[in-house]
Amino acid sequence: MVSTTKKLINNQVVRFVLSAGAGFLVDISAFYLFYHNLLTEKTYHVFNATVRNSTISLAISFFLGVMVNFLITRYLVFTESKLAPYKQFARFMSVATIGFFANLGAIKILIQDFNMYPPVARIVAALSLFFASFFVHKLFSFSLSLRHHAVQSDNQ
Repeated sequence: MVSTTKKLINNQVVRFVLSAGAGFLVDISAFYLFYHNLLTEKTYHVFNATVRNSTISLAISFFLGVMVNFLITRYLVFTESKLAPYKQFARFMSVATIGFFANLGAIKILIQDFNMYPPVARIVAALSLFFASFFVHKLFSFSLSLRHHAVQSDNQ
């Protein structure tokens, strides 16, 4: 049991899933809180544009989740990266920004075309984009090879 637990903890993919899971929980919780409790109007006027409650809720919750995810990913998942922390953060945020717009598009389709409840649409959108994020962050955000992605060697 201890050996299996140690193998799981040493597995980079498992640590990434836990990191992304923590960011996801922050994101989803914040989305629900903003959507239901803090942003009570259906639409808001922001810079001469009308913006839906779900869009503002997503913007805030997504970036809260990204911050949690980045910190955990940097310090517990891709610790062997030699890239400067500010470069890691800039790259991570670049990927997150693209992910934000992908999530926004997916949520819009799920809510408007499929009449899905917005908090559920948020979960579906996030899960649909999860798998690509491991490889994008590993290769781009932290400049690491795909080789040996499952378990770090003891030498690193």
